[in-house]
Amino acid sequence: MWLKIKRLLKYFFLVVAILVAAFIMLNFDAALYGFRQAKGQMKVIFNTRPVAEVMADRSFPDSLKKRIELIQEIKQFAIDSLGLNQSKNYTTFYNQHGKPILWVITASEPFALKAKKWHFPIVGTFSYKGYFEKQLADTEITELKKEGFDTQLNEVSAWSTLGYLKDPILSSMLYYSDGRLAALIIHELTHGTLFVKDNLEFNENLADFIGDYGAIRFLTYKYGKDAQELKDYEFSKKYNDAYSRHLLNGAKKLDSLYNGFSKNLSKEQKTSLKSGLIQRIISSADTLMHGTLKPLRRKAKPNAQINNAYFVGFMTYQSKQNQFEEEFRVKYNKNFKLYLKYLKEKYSGSLVF
Repeated sequence: MWLKIKRLLKYFFLVVAILVAAFIMLNFDAALYGFRQAKGQMKVIFNTRPVAEVMADRSFPDSLKKRIELIQEIKQFAIDSLGLNQSKNYTTFYNQHGKPILWVITASEPFALKAKKWHFPIVGTFSYKGYFEKQLADTEITELKKEGFDTQLNEVSAWSTLGYLKDPILSSMLYYSDGRLAALIIHELTHGTLFVKDNLEFNENLADFIGDYGAIRFLTYKYGKDAQELKDYEFSKKYNDAYSRHLLNGAKKLDSLYNGFSKNLSKEQKTSLKSGLIQRIISSADTLMHGTLKPLRRKAKPNAQINNAYFVGFMTYQSKQNQFEEEFRVKYNKNFKLYLKYLKEKYSGSLVF
C-alpha cells in the first residue's frame, strides 16, 4: 500500500513539474518578469525594519519619527473614519538612501490614444509595467520605441501589493507635505480594500478620489477647518484638478485629430500635426488659475517628452473623477461608508481578493 502511495506521489509531482516547465516555456517573458519583480520585492522586504525598532533607535532623527507617527495616524483614520480595510501595511520601514525604488512604464499607439496593455496572472491586465531596476526599464522603453510606441518612464512614490505582502513606509514618504502624505497613504490603502480585476481606470480613479477626499477629511480632523495645512492642500488639489481637466480636454482634441487623419498623410505629416497640437495644449496650461504655479503631482518635468503616453496616463487616473464625485454626493449624500459599502457590493464578483 505504501509503495503504491509513493508511486502515485511520484507521478503527481512529475506531472506538476511538467506543467510548470511547460508554462515557463510558453510564457517565458511573463515568468522572467515575475521572477524579477519577486526578487525586487523580496529585496525590499528583507531590508525593512519594524517601525517599533525605528522609533526606538536613538540615531534616527526625531523629526522623521514624527512623520512616521503621522503615517500611523493617517492609517488609523482611514480605517476608523473611512472604513478602509485593516492591514499590516506601514508597520515596517525601508530606507531608500535617497534613491528611487521603482520605475513605471506606460506606452501608447503613436496616432491613437490607445494604451499598450500587459497581462499579469491573478491581478489581471494593466496599462503600465513596473521595474525595480532602471536598466531593465530603459531596455524595455528602447524596445517599445523600436516598435513605434510613444512611451513614458516615471519614478513611483509608493505601490500596493493588494494585501498579499506588508507594504512598507518608504523613507521618501517622510518628506512629503501632510496633505500629500495623507492622500498617498489613503490611495494605497484603498487598493488594499477594493481592487477590481482588469479595470485599471476604475481602480486608479477610485483610489485618487478617495485619497483626495480622505486627505481633506484627515487634515480637517487633525488641524481644523481653518488650518493652513488644509488650505495648502485644497489649493494644490484645485490646481491639479484644473490641470487634469485641461489635459483631458486636450486628449479629446488629439483624439479628434487622429480620427480625422487622411489615409494620404505621410507619417512625417501626421507627426508634425500631432506635435504642433501637443505643444499648443501644454503651453496653454500656463494660463490656468491666472498663471499661479504650484508643484503638481503628475505634471511633467521640464525636460520630459510630452506624447500620447503622457495623455494616456492622465486618462487612466483622472477620467472618471467626476463620476465618483457625483455618485457620492447625489446618490449617497456624502455618506462615505455607505458609498464604500455600495461599491464593494456592486463589484464583489470582480474583486481580486
